[in-house]
Amino acid sequence: MKIMNGGLPVVCQTMAVWMMLVAASGLPAGQEPQKSDGRAPIVLADFEGADYGPWKATGEAFGAGPARGTLAGQMHVEGFAGKGLVNSFNGGDNPTGRLTSPAFKLERKFVTFLIGGGGWADETCLNLVIGGKVVRTATGPNSVSGGSERLEAAAWDVAEFAGREATLVIVDERHGGWGHINVDQIIQADDRGSTPLVVPPVPLLKNVKREIVAQKKLLHFPVKTGARKRVVTVTAGGEAVRQFDIELADALEGAASTQPEWWAPLDIRRWAGKTLTINVDLLPENSNALESLRQSDTLLDSDKLYQEALRPQLHFSSQRGWLNDPNGLVFFNGEYHLFYQHNPYGWGWGNMHWGHATSPDLVHWQEHGDVLYPDALGPMFSGSAVVDTHNTSGFGMSGGKPPLVLIYTAAGNPTTQCIAYSTDGRTFTKFSGNPVVKQITGGNRDPKVFWHEPTKKWVMVLYVELNKVHTVHFFTSPNLRDWTLASVTDGGTNGGNYLFECPDFFELPIDGDAKNKKWVLTAANSEYSIGTFDGTRFTPEASKLPDVRGRGFYAAQTFSDIPDGRRLQIGWCQAPSPGMPFNQLQSFPSELTLRTTLDGPRLHRSPAKELESLRDGSDQSQSLATFKADLVELRADFEPGTAQAITFHIRGSSITYESKTQELIVNGHRSPAPLISGRLRLAVYVDRTMLEVYASDGLTYIPLPFIPKADDQNVGVEVTGGEAKGLSVQVYKLKSIWKLRKP
Repeated sequence: MKIMNGGLPVVCQTMAVWMMLVAASGLPAGQEPQKSDGRAPIVLADFEGADYGPWKATGEAFGAGPARGTLAGQMHVEGFAGKGLVNSFNGGDNPTGRLTSPAFKLERKFVTFLIGGGGWADETCLNLVIGGKVVRTATGPNSVSGGSERLEAAAWDVAEFAGREATLVIVDERHGGWGHINVDQIIQADDRGSTPLVVPPVPLLKNVKREIVAQKKLLHFPVKTGARKRVVTVTAGGEAVRQFDIELADALEGAASTQPEWWAPLDIRRWAGKTLTINVDLLPENSNALESLRQSDTLLDSDKLYQEALRPQLHFSSQRGWLNDPNGLVFFNGEYHLFYQHNPYGWGWGNMHWGHATSPDLVHWQEHGDVLYPDALGPMFSGSAVVDTHNTSGFGMSGGKPPLVLIYTAAGNPTTQCIAYSTDGRTFTKFSGNPVVKQITGGNRDPKVFWHEPTKKWVMVLYVELNKVHTVHFFTSPNLRDWTLASVTDGGTNGGNYLFECPDFFELPIDGDAKNKKWVLTAANSEYSIGTFDGTRFTPEASKLPDVRGRGFYAAQTFSDIPDGRRLQIGWCQAPSPGMPFNQLQSFPSELTLRTTLDGPRLHRSPAKELESLRDGSDQSQSLATFKADLVELRADFEPGTAQAITFHIRGSSITYESKTQELIVNGHRSPAPLISGRLRLAVYVDRTMLEVYASDGLTYIPLPFIPKADDQNVGVEVTGGEAKGLSVQVYKLKSIWKLRKP
């Protein structure tokens, strides 16, 4: 007899009994046992065989036959019937395919089934097809991170198609998160009991339009994270001026699940007074998305800006949308400039623009809006920025005012390197002669450029995958427009990520000795090499050295043109803010130095001195019993002595130094933290979604995503297994970086 995995689904008792009777009978799918009164259910498929039988599979997602529950790398699957089910997580979320049934006749009022997995319309779904047309469809429930792999019961009302020939198609055409579908126990029945009825899909209309006269600064689009992505094209004067995909909220009356979670702004000032046509590629017939568009001069819900529950208060995050790689870190016109990868229209990655913010002090940031938009050459991927002090590019103004030049990847087909320039640091013009470096191989990207004074030339380091090897190509230029390949440095192979994307290259003195310098070549995962550079070729002396020891820190870049000569770095912290209208953040600025160790010169980092300005009052370490704070800085200095462990508890996090192993254990994550002159010096910062730890005089850096519990604002110190010597602790409340923000 067939037993439900994880319990019976929500179906009526009669249906459950007949499902078990059919399974126990040994009859093939499509046949039924006799029933004394009424019409018995017909099992169309129970997926208990070793293969799919008469069903036909294409692609790779469905494998050679039904899965026996959970597949490798998948969360626990439950709620299916018996031992087998259709599970397209064969090889993970990226493989695609279709599974099609043989034709059958619709002979009952309902088709019931169990379904789970991805909730992507048309991409992860079960379709009922009649006469070549999809007449009923259903998806799994999941479209955002988290969720459950449980299958739930559902049903279609098919009475109107009685006697018609039909087929079933199980579809997996989705790549990435929740890119799979789970299906089991497909049955025709006259009684669906309490099984939820899947309503037939609302017809989709193509190229739905609305005309709007641009009267305000911003045009706001309603967003429902997890909704189906639509392609929006904005046209002005017959020219397409913006195009992006967006998870539009349909805003149906009385349907809470379709209401906007947040509003994505589009700056429309440049088209003031003109008529804009907003075109959406596909919209449900009853959608109110276009009718919901609003204009205003400020962000909607601006009164809550920077006060959201999971808004980082010590780290930069974008006002709206997704953020990733820092780009173009530079000091220009008396300000620190932070450009960054930005999706202004979604909580997830996509639609890559260059966002822009400035700061007078590396701490307090003012966002200015996007400066680079996707164009005919592609979306705007990562790059760098330089001050062209000698105006070698010719983009500067008369009177000697130098330009700020952005160097970026246009990630179209082909993928090329381009430049844009500005003399005011606010408005940027893309070079009419773009691209300045043509495609070498598909996916070459992320140019980092700097001025090499000894050779009086610009140098570009560019990531290129060449013959399955991660490489960094070195180019030189006299003017930022014309580039010549100078040399190539090889990185990781066979799946190794050394020198994979987002390279950076800079020179540092060893132990502060200006006469003894070395060059550092690093990339997205922070592994690095130390060596020499003659203006065209890098010669490594030590390679693939580990640097960052935590998690969720990626694609770091260093500032150009810092007046005091410090080498300051910011990285992308992969720390989500679930349920917020923004996502991800940038790390603290850290000062990088090269210092001598027993293994040779190694990178060290310390929090930029400007962060001390965030301290709200004096050291509170003498009153830890009553200390409470949302934002915390802790400093410690100690000799382990006879103690087995010294633990610092900060807002529910634990940072433990383990004497036996000379390791730091931060929320369970272990990292080496060697003693320096017999002591460990430690700096810890806790924000609302991020924790950063500096240890071993900067040799160890441990960033970790971390969301403290709102009601846990305590700090404590615990020494176990003996006594620590000379334990010194300082604890500070910190102020929000947004307090000085201009309105």
